[in-house]
Amino acid sequence: MTVDYGPHGSSLRDLPRLRRTRRRRSSSWDRTGGNDDRASLRPGETATMLDVAGAGVVTHVWMTIAAPRSLRRPLGGTDDLLRRLVLRAWWDGEEHPSVAVPLGDFFGVGHGRTTNFVSLPLQMSPEDGKAFNCWFAMPFGSGARMEVTSEVDDADVVVYFYVDYEELDSLDADIGRFHAQWRRQNPTAGVRPGPSNAAYQFGGTNLTGRDNYTILEAEGHGHYVGCVLNIQNRRRTRKWNWYGEGDDMIFIDGDEWPPTLHGTGTEDYVNTAWCPTQTYSAPYHGVTLAGGKNWRGPVSLYRFHVEDPVVFERSIRVSIEHGHANKRSDDWSSTAYWYQAEPHRPFELAPVEDRLTGP
Repeated sequence: MTVDYGPHGSSLRDLPRLRRTRRRRSSSWDRTGGNDDRASLRPGETATMLDVAGAGVVTHVWMTIAAPRSLRRPLGGTDDLLRRLVLRAWWDGEEHPSVAVPLGDFFGVGHGRTTNFVSLPLQMSPEDGKAFNCWFAMPFGSGARMEVTSEVDDADVVVYFYVDYEELDSLDADIGRFHAQWRRQNPTAGVRPGPSNAAYQFGGTNLTGRDNYTILEAEGHGHYVGCVLNIQNRRRTRKWNWYGEGDDMIFIDGDEWPPTLHGTGTEDYVNTAWCPTQTYSAPYHGVTLAGGKNWRGPVSLYRFHVEDPVVFERSIRVSIEHGHANKRSDDWSSTAYWYQAEPHRPFELAPVEDRLTGP
């Protein structure tokens, strides 16, 4: 019997359907039979997590890491380690990676932080969110390679991993390839606050979307399936200092103004409301880091379009205002997730010095 991608879903209703795929795993288990079940990375080294030929689909990735406490920054307990470790993946022998994201950001939380949270495709699990899980399906037709690279310059790092996948005989022509891209703009190009805080937070107009923060810009045929958004408030004031009010705007297939999809505000896009100050996680949306008093601390939000993917035939630009009318000058970063037919528009990951978190 030929084994292809098949009609199987992942719902509880579909689980009784018998299937004939071949289950496989690549992990960091100790080949000597001992308990050293990890890959050790010296500065600049790369560990291969998966390298297989043929057709298949990655169904689950689990990881955790460890490093000396001396790597922790003294201010605010921020840990640069998760921005210095990079996850990359290539499908079908492609030249440019389809996944190139700092490790922590890929698994759903920015700023080099970990915290317990639960979503459908991504989770950070106890202890304190240090177990990373991904259930995004990652199909490939003729081979797959997945790597983690350490850009820690002064210490060794140990990495534990599982990559669970299924071998297939073939992959249907209409199956897209998984992609994930990290971006950052620090600071966003805003305007100087005036004497009126209300005018700064709520005034002005934006009728082009040109200066919005860009979450994703891709070419080809595919669908956008969500993002993680991270904001560090750079404004120091006792006045009301909400980072949001930025509308999401998604331009599809060469849209001029207005975009095909136009939203109403930052927290609205991630399906929350009224300037959230509470952490929350749900299958498709959540607030993993809420920002603290007057939103001065790190914020991390997610929105996954699992039931409502955004389809594009030729191109897509997913964007959001940084404050209403792009007035705020904060530190924004993001990870976008999407599927598309290859080839994809190549993208580069920012150098390590441009990824590190600040106090």
